[in-house]
Amino acid sequence: MKRDLEEAISVSGFVDQKPGTSGLRKKTVIFQQPHYVECFVQSTFDSLDGSGGLTLVVGGDGRFYNDVMVQKILGVAAGNGVKKVIVGQNGILSTPAVSALIRELKADGGFILTASHNPGGPSNDCGIKYNVSNGGPAPEYLTDRIYSNTLKIIKYFRVANSEVDLSKIGTVVKNGMEVQVIDSTAVYRDLMESIFDMKLISALIARADFRFVYDAMHGVAGPYAKSIFRELLGVPMECLLNCDPLDDFGGGHPDPNLTYAHELVEVMGLNSKGEALSGKESVPDFGAAADGDADRNMVLGKSFFVTPSDSLALIAANAHCIPYFRDAGGLKTIARSMPTSGAADIVAKKLNIPMYQVPTGWKFFGNLMDSSIMGKDEKNPLICGEESFGTGSSHIREKDGIWAVLAWLSILADRNKDPNLKLVSVQNIVEEHWKEYGRNYYCRYDYEEVQSDLANEVMQGLTKYIGEFTDPVLLAPGYTLSECDEFEYHDPIDESVSSHQGWRFIMSDGSRFVFRLSGTGSVGATIRLYIEKFEAKDIKMTTAAALETLVSLALDLSNLQNITGRNEPTVIT
Repeated sequence: MKRDLEEAISVSGFVDQKPGTSGLRKKTVIFQQPHYVECFVQSTFDSLDGSGGLTLVVGGDGRFYNDVMVQKILGVAAGNGVKKVIVGQNGILSTPAVSALIRELKADGGFILTASHNPGGPSNDCGIKYNVSNGGPAPEYLTDRIYSNTLKIIKYFRVANSEVDLSKIGTVVKNGMEVQVIDSTAVYRDLMESIFDMKLISALIARADFRFVYDAMHGVAGPYAKSIFRELLGVPMECLLNCDPLDDFGGGHPDPNLTYAHELVEVMGLNSKGEALSGKESVPDFGAAADGDADRNMVLGKSFFVTPSDSLALIAANAHCIPYFRDAGGLKTIARSMPTSGAADIVAKKLNIPMYQVPTGWKFFGNLMDSSIMGKDEKNPLICGEESFGTGSSHIREKDGIWAVLAWLSILADRNKDPNLKLVSVQNIVEEHWKEYGRNYYCRYDYEEVQSDLANEVMQGLTKYIGEFTDPVLLAPGYTLSECDEFEYHDPIDESVSSHQGWRFIMSDGSRFVFRLSGTGSVGATIRLYIEKFEAKDIKMTTAAALETLVSLALDLSNLQNITGRNEPTVIT
C-alpha cells in the first residue's frame, strides 16, 4: 500500500541486530546511528506476513531516546501501510500494559521500547522488542527471521513528516494512518480491577497499623502506582517513592534487587545482603519495588526479604485469595524457569496440579498459556515466575510487577480481615509456609559485564564435566554429585528444542548449583550462579550459612574467580 510522501531509503544492514531473550539491547549511542532504528523496524515488518492493514501498539519505559524512537517507528509504520498505531501518552507504556493493550484491543502486535532493568541515559542503554498478537514476546522463529532480514536489508520505507504530538490524548490521521494517543494507565488499571478484590485491599491499606511503601525507581511504574495504589487504593503519596519517570532513572540502576533498590531496602530495615539492620525504627510493614519497565518486582516485609522463588511459591499456594483464580475454579497449573528454586514444585505437588520447568524467557510461559494443555480459555488459571524478580499469570503474556504486588496485598488482606486482631506480617506468612512446605534456601550471584571471552571460557570449562561426571562422586561431606547436565527444553506445545540453557550440578539430596549466561545485558556477558538447598525442618538458618559449602564447591569447580579475576559477584540476591 503506497502512500503519499512515502520514501524508500537505501541502506546497508547492521550486523549487530540479533534480538536476545528480551529483544535488542544496546548502548544508546548505537541506537542513535543513522537508520539503525528504522532498519530494525523495517526488518520486523519484512518478517511479518504483510504489514498493510495492521493495528499496532507502541510505547516504552520513558528512557532517554525513547521519544525519538517512537516517532521513527511511526514514520516506518506509515511507510509500510500500517492501518493504526495506538501509543501511550508521551510514548509511555509499561511492558505489562502493552501486553494488556494488545490483548484487549485485539491488536496485531506491538513495539516495546525498553532495556528493562538496565540503566538509562545518553551513556547507557536502549532497547526495542516486538510482541505478537497474543501480547507476548516474539517467538524464536520470528526473532531469527528478523535477524536474518537485518543482515540483508537494502532499503526501508517511511513517510516523511509523520511526527505526532504525543502529549495530547486523542486521534489523528496522517497520510492514511490513524494514530491514537491514549491514557497510558486506563486499560491496565481496568484489568487489575477485574482480577483483584480492590475493596478488600483498600481495607488493609486503611488500617492504622499497616504501612505500605512502593518504589518505582523513577521508571515507568510510577504513573501506574499513582493510578492504582494512590487513586484506587488510597496509599498516601509520601509512601510512593521515585514515582516520577526520568529518562535516566535519576542516575540509578532500575533493577529491583537488594543492591540497586538500596533506598527502599534501607527504608524496610535491611542491608544489601537482606539482613535486618539493628536499631532501625518505624519500618513499614510491606515494601515493593519495580524495574524500569515495570515487569519485575521485589517484595519485602518489615526487615524481611522475600526471595523471588519464595514469592512465586507463596502466591501460588494462596491463589484462592485472588478472585481471578477463585472464579476460575482454582489454580490449575504452575510454571517456573529452570534456575528458579523448586519451592513452587512442592506447592504444585500438594495441590496435585501440573508443574512445568522451562528455560529463562517469558515466551515459554506464553506457549503453555495458549496451548491445548490449558484449554485455550481466556482465564487460564496459571501462575508462573522466574528467579530474576519476574512473576505473573495468564492474565497477560508478560511478567507483571504491579500484578505481583497486588497479589501479595491480596494475601495480606485476606489474612488480616479482622481489624481487631494483631497484624499478620509478611514474615509470619512466609515462615508459616516454610513450616508447611519446607524451605528452599536459595541465592543468586551475578557477575556482570564480564569479558565475553572469559565468560565463555568459564562455561566451556563446565561443559567438560558433563562427560566426566557420569557416576556419583563425593564433592564434600554430605554432598554427592548425582547428576550433571546442560539443560535442554523440548517444548510440549510447538515441539521446538531450546539447547544450552544452563549447566546443572545436582546433588543426591536435591541440592544444586546452576551456571547460566544471561542475555539481558548490553556490554560483555553476565554469569549467573544459582545455589539451592532444601531443608524440611531446619528453616531458621541464615541463607549464607545454609549455602556456604555449595557456594565454595561451585566456585572451585568452575574456576570462575581465577578465570575472570572477580573475587566477588556484582550483585547477590
